[in-house]
Amino acid sequence: MKNICVVGLGHIGLPISGVLAEAGMNVHGVDIDENVIDNLQGGSILIEEPGLEDLIRGVVKSGRLTAGGKPEKADVFIVAVPTPVYDDESANITYVEQAVKSILPYLNKGNAVIVESTVPPRTIQDKVAPVLEEAGWDVAANEIYLAHCPERVIPGSVMKEIKENTLIIGGYTKEAAAEVAEVYKLFLEGEIIETTAITAEMSKLMENTYRDVNIALANELAKISAELDVNAHEVIRLANVHPRVELHEPGPGVGGHCIPVDSYFVIEKAKDVSPLMQTAREINNSMPEFVLSQIEKLTRNISNPKIAVFGLSYKGDVDDVRGSPAIDVVFKLVNNKKNYKVFCHDPYVREDQVPLRIHPLEESLEKADVALVLVDHSEYKKMDTSIFEDRMKTPVVLDMRNCLPEAKGDTRIYPIGDLSGLEVLGE
Repeated sequence: MKNICVVGLGHIGLPISGVLAEAGMNVHGVDIDENVIDNLQGGSILIEEPGLEDLIRGVVKSGRLTAGGKPEKADVFIVAVPTPVYDDESANITYVEQAVKSILPYLNKGNAVIVESTVPPRTIQDKVAPVLEEAGWDVAANEIYLAHCPERVIPGSVMKEIKENTLIIGGYTKEAAAEVAEVYKLFLEGEIIETTAITAEMSKLMENTYRDVNIALANELAKISAELDVNAHEVIRLANVHPRVELHEPGPGVGGHCIPVDSYFVIEKAKDVSPLMQTAREINNSMPEFVLSQIEKLTRNISNPKIAVFGLSYKGDVDDVRGSPAIDVVFKLVNNKKNYKVFCHDPYVREDQVPLRIHPLEESLEKADVALVLVDHSEYKKMDTSIFEDRMKTPVVLDMRNCLPEAKGDTRIYPIGDLSGLEVLGE
């Protein structure tokens, strides 16, 4: 039975701790947030993820998962801390470096150190390995087995994907990759692919950069469609009939903890040869402003218009607001000189997660001038659209996720990608 120490008990560290403990390992979780530790010790969590709380409650009760503010001796150390970007869009790997330094007093020869955090290329080689070497460990000689195993799961499906997805293990050495693979074989049902650390780093970044670029193309098409009077969704549908085409759908921007960030990790290292990635980021970052421009166009003849906003999370059916473009749109409305009265609704997000008041759906719509759908929650996909005519002052809806059912009565629904017929209210 292996003893495992996981540093960082967030959206990745906590699930990996749970599945390892479920597989029979003794796991000690570490986090600097006392609330996380206190809740975990009581068998509860602060993350909304299907199946996770029941799992954690069970392994805590069994004694296989413990938690504290400091690492403990272990056979395997897993680093799963955030890697955000600074204001200048350069990577902040401070948390990774601090996490690795925190485990130094607890290391023994033959231990494995695994970085699951998404990191810029060459981080394992240029940043993590030197920390271990300065502490006296010969990483190249496998005194410590060092590897990068980038997480590849999505909120809402973490518990399924963490066990079933193909896993890439990038070893600092070939032997390290093989040793670390044995850890994941304890619970992983998916395929394991062993490679080098830098290849693993780049593969994860390219996965999300591919999606970022594809979404940027769809978002640019949505803007073009408003100018040329064409339905972008029909264009995408027909283009995707081609067997080698797979256009994504447009939206109000790109959110989450990976896609809006990961391409910056590459751009930082190779700015002169990454113009496509940079342009994609600019396009996707521009979408909240584009959404605002459509609201301004609609309401230019109305004083203090009320806007009902549907959705605050970065994707449908989760409470995760990290990098959410919906939040960006809301603050652009709140801080606009037009003095919008913004009433937000989200069936998943809580008020302790965002500096906004969240209203019941009916209250948000009551006497509203415009409804703005920013997230494709299942609740919105199934809603009776007659509620817009029943509750709103003017039943006009901007559907930035193209997710609503067909309009009923006098309700007008304008999906992103088909905004050419947008009529100014009051004219």
